[in-house]
Amino acid sequence: MTEETSSRGAHAGGSAAVEAHRAGRPSRWRTRGRISFALWLCIVVIYPVSSLIFRLRYRHADRIPVRGPVLLVANHVSVLDPLACARLVFDQGRIPHFLAKEAVFKGLAGTILRAAGQIPVARYSTAARGSLDAARADLAAGSIVVIYPEGSVTRDPGWWPMQARTGAAQLALTTEAVVVPVAQWGPQRVHDYHAKKLHLRLRTPADYLVGEPIDLSAVRAEVRAGRPLNADLLRETTDLMMSRVRDQLGELRNEQPPLTFHPGPGRSRPDGIAGSAA
Repeated sequence: MTEETSSRGAHAGGSAAVEAHRAGRPSRWRTRGRISFALWLCIVVIYPVSSLIFRLRYRHADRIPVRGPVLLVANHVSVLDPLACARLVFDQGRIPHFLAKEAVFKGLAGTILRAAGQIPVARYSTAARGSLDAARADLAAGSIVVIYPEGSVTRDPGWWPMQARTGAAQLALTTEAVVVPVAQWGPQRVHDYHAKKLHLRLRTPADYLVGEPIDLSAVRAEVRAGRPLNADLLRETTDLMMSRVRDQLGELRNEQPPLTFHPGPGRSRPDGIAGSAA
């Protein structure tokens, strides 16, 4: 399986240096580890479908570590995001473990997804704590966990990240995972969540910009020393991660991102009207 990259990504990092770095990376089949039957079922579906729907273009994808625990934090622009993002991770020699809403885990497909290591999230309930515990266990085992901190597709009219929930910050501060911010742009052209329309096109460009890992070592040390993992700290860490993602998205789009986050669904809006929980 081959990675698709944009010429812009190679130029940005210096093509010679990037190729030299990739040449030193171990075989992707070695770093993916054992692939279960359930995972193979997912691969034989996701790989060809994502190849037909998207023309994947990666920038700095080699910033994703090939070994060890990784928390990949991404913005959410479409219900099709996991298809393309799974390819991004798989093409770098890793097996992604997604945190996804529980409604996806229905019937036979849900059984396969669970067996493939994907993690259901019972949103808006106390059971969500168990999902974080499962993700934390995956990270402790050296896996890569993909999370969309916004919790659902952004409601921002301009497709910029909306205010995120703090579950990703809890994982980031209570594990030793490498926190990698990822911006994505393009899947919304195929499925427009805002208009509730599906535009079936072949090879729609989907761009990914992988950022430098976020250094949380100082804050983690404070937490280990007894600093409370309170709402203020979680919000500060969440906004730090999503600000990185937002800035990278601005780079992908060649646009200046907004300075604030759009309110998320179910939260109090500036006009006092509660957002939808959909």
